[in-house]
Amino acid sequence: MAKGVLSEILRSQQTVFTFKELLMRRRTTATKTLKNRINYYVQRGDLYHIRRGLYAKDKNYDRLELVTKILTPSYISFETVLRAAGIIFQYYSQIFVATYQSREIICDGQTYVFRSLKPIILTNTVGIEIKDTYSIASPERAFLDIVYLHKGYYFDNLQPLNWDKVNEILPVYGDNKRMKQKVALYRRTFEADFLKTSK
Repeated sequence: MAKGVLSEILRSQQTVFTFKELLMRRRTTATKTLKNRINYYVQRGDLYHIRRGLYAKDKNYDRLELVTKILTPSYISFETVLRAAGIIFQYYSQIFVATYQSREIICDGQTYVFRSLKPIILTNTVGIEIKDTYSIASPERAFLDIVYLHKGYYFDNLQPLNWDKVNEILPVYGDNKRMKQKVALYRRTFEADFLKTSK
């Protein structure tokens, strides 16, 4: 198996790594030599080539880790987070990501949907959990990301939201009156519905 930096990466908790990461670990500018070495290990089956400049230990890599390396900076958000939190019920096979440009990429059979946020919002880490290999929005941050991008969006179940956290994160989007009004409306609607069902 690979010696040196490649074996170090393959032993790490990362499942996906970029060519740039390998180059930085080698502390070299000899890109051609490193490319040849990587291609050799891909051909041997020691590394799995996902797409240009992206490699994995094997086919069982973490797709959440991969998607945040396709475009950076980025974090998992929107429907991916809201579905997991039980805020929306519809199933989506796509993985949704906040980044600096809007596009859709199909990679290794998986569809990734990138949605654009302003840099000042994208780089603000309030409400974003930084995990070992990727970043992911809290349900409250994902909720606000969707409210920010959509004039009207139907949420199936707002009960999992912590409204204090929503209000803490809201300033990330600036002095956006439309957004503040929409958030207040969602909260009033939720509280009214909650009172009806609790009677």
